[in-house]
Amino acid sequence: MKTRALPLLIAATTSVAVLAACSGGTKAGSDSGSGGSRTLTLASIDQGSVEDVVKAFEKANPGVKVRYTTSGADQYQQQIRTQLSSGTAPDVMSVWPGNGNPGATHTLAEPGYLRDLSDRPWAVKLPEAIKSVAQYEGRTYTAVFGQNGIGAVYNEQAMAKAGLTPPDTWTELLAFCRAAKAKGTPGFALGNQDNWVTQLVQYALVATTVYGNDRDFDQKMQAGQATFANSPWLTALDKYLTMEKTGCFQKNPLGTNYEASQSLAATGKTLGIIQGNWVIALLEQKNPKGTFTLRALPATDDPSKTLIPAAAGAGYGVNAKAKNEELALKFVDFVMSPEGMNLFAKKQGGLPSLSDTGFVASPSLAQLSEFVKAGRTVPFMDQLWPNAKVQQTMLSGLQEIFSDQSTPEKVLAEMDSDYESGS
Repeated sequence: MKTRALPLLIAATTSVAVLAACSGGTKAGSDSGSGGSRTLTLASIDQGSVEDVVKAFEKANPGVKVRYTTSGADQYQQQIRTQLSSGTAPDVMSVWPGNGNPGATHTLAEPGYLRDLSDRPWAVKLPEAIKSVAQYEGRTYTAVFGQNGIGAVYNEQAMAKAGLTPPDTWTELLAFCRAAKAKGTPGFALGNQDNWVTQLVQYALVATTVYGNDRDFDQKMQAGQATFANSPWLTALDKYLTMEKTGCFQKNPLGTNYEASQSLAATGKTLGIIQGNWVIALLEQKNPKGTFTLRALPATDDPSKTLIPAAAGAGYGVNAKAKNEELALKFVDFVMSPEGMNLFAKKQGGLPSLSDTGFVASPSLAQLSEFVKAGRTVPFMDQLWPNAKVQQTMLSGLQEIFSDQSTPEKVLAEMDSDYESGS
């Protein structure tokens, strides 16, 4: 979710989330002589998009320098808690909505690692669906600048060359995969070597199989009236494996990382990739002449019931012990300004979290925009789970399933156990 989780799954995302950045490194935005009062430190998963936001922020604040690092979601989540507990965390950091992973709002706000942002002018403007996952105990801690969706992102040129069109039903999806495989070009790239990627196909399928007939599933889970193992979550996971057995993905997904999966889809070695919309900008970087379009991934033979996982994407939080709180607050306010949100949305191929930015969505997101307006979306699943362990169990479990070391029933039962342990 880059959403994961999704899926999100992911999405989100992946994201995700969702979830979603390829490997990165340190970006030296200042020198040692610039002075702490004019230097902001930042850790971000938004590689490929945060760079432009940083430049615009520095331009709007002459004399200010931003020292920042970018890293993949897995690496980032492993590091940020350690940095916060040791007092070495940056002033501003990427934070996921909800409670689905080690870098999520609830997870970091509960021990007091994040500054309360409820007093910022943008906080009261957040839509309720986003506000609910940007808050902990009624206080806002995360500047969520965008909305993301998870679906099938198609390489239009590769699709035209193969003479195929996006499927709208489950039966058509499997036929599409078989036809693509027969032409020597798998339908979708899958980078399951990075464990956060494993959730995205699952989230895309769960959106319809679980929530298509039961929008109250999360509330039932919270009330102890439903479980993962005895629900259509199992149906979705079986469909995920059916896609694998049908040849929907390239060979050896577990040996393919997120970066490599992008290259496959961008260069037409696969016809697409199942990911969050954030991947579109990364595909365009790898293939500037390519056209990439996100569409819902069908999970049943009734297109009218198809839903898309779409929810708040990762945002930014302020370190409660920030060495430069004033600049940190200025930065998150800039991120939440029309200029900041639009920069992110344009670079990531997403949608701003606020509706008054004047942003015009890319044609690649036309269906996502339609689904959002029509209410045919569900949150990234992990955002409403009671703790981060559920998602981690799911991610490692999905990798084990793909390596024949576990089964869908076992993984879902383990997720139930973690869910029942609460927050």
